[in-house]
Amino acid sequence: MPLYFYKAKNLEGKEIEGQKEAIDRKDLTSFLKKQGYFLLSFEAKTASGKEQTEETKHIALLETIEGIFGVPLTEKLFFTRNLAVMLKTGVSLVRSFEILSLQAKNKQFKKILSEIARKINKGDSLSFVLSKYPKVFPALFTETVKVGEETGKLEESLETLALQMEKSHDLKSKVKSAMVYPCVVLLMAFFIGIFMFIFAVPQLEKAFTEMNITLPLTTKVILASSKILQHYWPFAILAIFGLGLAGFLLTKSGKGGKTKSWLILKMPLISKIVKQANSALMLRTLSSLISAGVPIVKALDVSTGALSNFYYKASLKEAALMVEKGEKLSTALQKYKNIYSAMVLQMIEIGEETGQTADVLLKLANFLESEVSTSTERLSVVIEPILILFIGVVVGFFAVSMMQPMFSMMQQVE
Repeated sequence: MPLYFYKAKNLEGKEIEGQKEAIDRKDLTSFLKKQGYFLLSFEAKTASGKEQTEETKHIALLETIEGIFGVPLTEKLFFTRNLAVMLKTGVSLVRSFEILSLQAKNKQFKKILSEIARKINKGDSLSFVLSKYPKVFPALFTETVKVGEETGKLEESLETLALQMEKSHDLKSKVKSAMVYPCVVLLMAFFIGIFMFIFAVPQLEKAFTEMNITLPLTTKVILASSKILQHYWPFAILAIFGLGLAGFLLTKSGKGGKTKSWLILKMPLISKIVKQANSALMLRTLSSLISAGVPIVKALDVSTGALSNFYYKASLKEAALMVEKGEKLSTALQKYKNIYSAMVLQMIEIGEETGQTADVLLKLANFLESEVSTSTERLSVVIEPILILFIGVVVGFFAVSMMQPMFSMMQQVE
C-alpha cells in the first residue's frame, strides 16, 4: 500500500499537511472528506514510482500540445457556461467534464478535459487540476474557481468567469476589427505594388533604353528595385519573411514588448482606444476577482495576466506591492496618470471610500467598453481618408517618377 504525503484544506481556509497509507487517491480523498478537508496536492511514494512518472509525462505532453496549437477563447467560454449550468442542475463534476469533453470541438481541449475528469475522479480538487494547464486555464480562471470551491459557490464563480471572458472577447474583437480595414487596404496596395515592379516597370525600362533617355534619380531607384525583385525574388521573400519573424519575436521579448507597448500608446489615432480598452479590461478583471472573494493584492497580481500592454502590467504589479504595504489602490495608481484617465482614478477612490469597489469598477468598465465601441467606429471614419491620401501619394510618386523622363524627352523634341 503506497504512502501518500498530502496537503489539504477545509472550507474555513485552514491548510494541513500529513502522510497516510491508502489504497489509492480515491481512498485518501474519502478519508480527508470525513475529516472535513479536501485534497489540494499529494505525492505518492511507491516501490517503483511508475504512477507518478507516467502522470508527470502525460501532463507535460498535453501542455506541449496545448502550447503549440492553443485552445480558442470561444471554446473555453462555451465550456465555462455549460459547466456552470450542469453543476446547477445537479450533474456531478466528473460527469460534467466527461460530457463536455465529448462536446468539445478542439482535439487538444477534448484531451485536456478528459484528463481533468480522470484526475478529479481520483480525488484532486478542480482548481488544483486546472492549475496544471496554465496556458489553457490562466491564473484568473484557477483563482476564481478556487474561491468558488472554498466558499461552496462554484456555480456562481463559473458564471462570473463566463461573463468576464465574454466581455473580454467582445472588447478585444472590437479593437481588432477596427484594424482589419486598414490592414487589408495596405496589404492589397503592397501586392499591387509588387505586381507593378515585376511586370509593368520592366516594360517601361525597355522603352527608356530604346529612346536613350536620361533618367532622374527617383526613376533609377524604382528601376533598380524592380531588377532586384525580378532576379532575386526568392531572397526578397525570405528577407521580408525574416524581418516579419524577427519583429514578431522581438515584440515577445522583454525590451521589445516594452518598446511595442510604448509605440502603441503614442500613436495619435489609436492611443486613446488602447488606453480605454486596457483600462476597461483591467477594471472588469479586477472587479470579477474581488466579487469572487479574491483578496485585493492577489487580485491585482492575477489581473496582470489578462493584460498585454507592458505599462499596464507594470502598474498593477507595483500597485500590488504598495497595497500590500497598506496604501490605497487609488493612491498606488496616481503615478500612472499617463495611462489611466483622471475619471478612472477618481472612481476607484470613490469605490474605496464607499466600500463598493467591485461594483464601481464594474460600472466603470461598462462605461469604458461603450467608449471603446464609439471610438472604434470613429476610427473607421477617420482612417479611410488618411489611407486614400497615403495611397494617393505613393501612386503619385510612382507615376511622376516613371512619366517624368517621357515629359523631359517631349520637351526636348519641341
